[in-house]
Amino acid sequence: MSRTKKINSALISVFYKDNLDPIIKKLHDLGVILYSTGGTQAFIENLGIPVKSVEGLTSFPEILGGRVKTLHPKIFGGILGRRELDSDIAQMQQHEIPEIDLVIVDLYPFEETLASGANEEDIIEKIDIGGISLIRAAAKNYNDVVIVASRNDYSSLLNLLNEQNGSSELSDRKTFAAKAFAMSSHYDAAIFNYFNQTEQLPILKQSINNGATLRYGENPHQKGVFYGDMQAMFEKLNGKELSYNNLLDVDAAVNLMADFTAEPTFAILKHNNACGVASRPKIVDAYLDALAGDPVSAFGGILISNTEIDFETAEEIHKLFCEVVIAPSFSDTALAILKSKNNRIILVQKTVPLPKKQIRTLLNGIMEQDKDLVTETEANLTTVTTATPTKSQIKDLLFANKLAKHTKSNTIVIVKNNQLIASGTGQTSRVDALRHAIDKAHNFGFELTGAVMASDAFFPFADCVEIAHNEGIDVVIQPGGSIKDKDSIEYCNAHGMSMVFTGTRHFKH
Repeated sequence: MSRTKKINSALISVFYKDNLDPIIKKLHDLGVILYSTGGTQAFIENLGIPVKSVEGLTSFPEILGGRVKTLHPKIFGGILGRRELDSDIAQMQQHEIPEIDLVIVDLYPFEETLASGANEEDIIEKIDIGGISLIRAAAKNYNDVVIVASRNDYSSLLNLLNEQNGSSELSDRKTFAAKAFAMSSHYDAAIFNYFNQTEQLPILKQSINNGATLRYGENPHQKGVFYGDMQAMFEKLNGKELSYNNLLDVDAAVNLMADFTAEPTFAILKHNNACGVASRPKIVDAYLDALAGDPVSAFGGILISNTEIDFETAEEIHKLFCEVVIAPSFSDTALAILKSKNNRIILVQKTVPLPKKQIRTLLNGIMEQDKDLVTETEANLTTVTTATPTKSQIKDLLFANKLAKHTKSNTIVIVKNNQLIASGTGQTSRVDALRHAIDKAHNFGFELTGAVMASDAFFPFADCVEIAHNEGIDVVIQPGGSIKDKDSIEYCNAHGMSMVFTGTRHFKH
C-alpha cells in the first residue's frame, strides 16, 4: 500500500486561530471537506468557506457547557480507522463514519491560565479533554492521519500542502505525530505538577519544549543541548553563541548576583566560582576592585554587574579578554565599546522567575532538592565570643558569607571593605582552602590585617581560626554546629577574636 496519502477531509478545532486562515483557504482550494466545532466553525464560515459541523456528523449536540463536543465514535472512528484493514473499513461504512485525514487541534491554555493567577475553578476548566484525546488518536494513527497539535506547526503544514499538493508522506506524518505526543505529554506534565503542589507525591515530571543544540558539551567530544527559553532570560546584543561551559558560568553568575542588591556590585567568575567581587558607590570602582581580587583568573571569565554598565566601566572592561558581560542595561556609549570585539557575548538580563528546585542526574537516577535560597542578614547572626564585631565588620561578614554560599566546597572566603580578597575553592580540607586563600591574597599584594573570614561549614577543630589569627584575620563567620565548636570559641576568646554563627550550612558540590 502506498505510503503517500491524499488529504481529503480535515477536522479543525482550535483555541488559537492566529495564522489559521491561509491553511483553511488552501484546504478549500484543494477540495478538502472540513469539519469543525463552535468558534472555529464560525471562524471558517466568516472566511466564506463551507464547513460541516461536528454536531451534524454525530447527530449529538455539545453538552455540559461545551465539556463534551468531539468525544464520539463517528469522530474517533474516522481518525483511528486503519485504511489498510478491510474490517475497519467495513465497520466505518456500516456506521457511516467518514475518514478523517487531517486533524488540526490545539489545547486549552492551561499553563497560561495558571500563570495568570486565576482561581482553581478557572484553572480546572482549562484542562482539555476532547483536544488531548483527538491529538493522541490522530498521532497514534500516523500511518493514515496528519496531526497538527500546535500553531507553531502551521507554517510546516502550509508548506506541505503547497509543495505536495495536499498529500503527505509517512515520514511527514510521523514527524507531526512525534511533535503531537511531545505536546500532549508536556500538557499532562503541567497538569500533574499543578496538582502535586499540594499532594507532594514522590514523582518527578519535567517537560521543556524549547531546546537548543550547543556547539558541544563540557568538552568537544561531548554533545550538549540547552532546554529552556533563553530569550526570556536574556537579550543577546553581541557575540557568538553561548557554549555549555558559558552557560554553567552564567548560571553561577546570575545566582551569585541575586544575593547582592543593596549597592552597585560587580563580579567576575571562572569555572562557576567568583574570583573577584566588590561593592562600591560607582560601578567602575566595583569592577576595578573586583578585577584586583584576581586579575590572572579574570582572563576569559564571565563578568556580571547588578547596575547599568556605563562608558567609563566599559572602557576598563575592554582592556580585559572576557567571554561574557552581563548587566541589567548598558549605556549606548558602553555598547559601542564592548561590541567592538565581535565574539564578546553581551547579555541584558531580564527579570524572570527562576526555578526553586535543582535537579541532578547521577547513578541510574535523578536527585532533586530545594535550591539554597537562604541569605543571612544581621538578624541571623549569633555572636559566640566575648569580642563582638563592629558594624563595618558585620557588613564584611555578610558579604563574605554570601560568597561562601556560592563557592564550591570546601571553601574559605576572605573579604575586606566589601571586596573579595581571596578564596580557597573546592578543597578536600578546610585548612587547605584557608591556606590557598591566604597564598592568593599574598600573591596579589593584599594586607590581611583587618580582613574577615567566612566558611561554608563548621570548623571541626581550632586550626583554621588559629591560622587566620596568625595572618591578622580576627573576625570570623561560620555556621557552627560542630561537637567541637567550643575549641574554636575558646581560641578566639583567648586571642581577642570575634566569631559569629549563622546556624545555616552552605555546602555546594
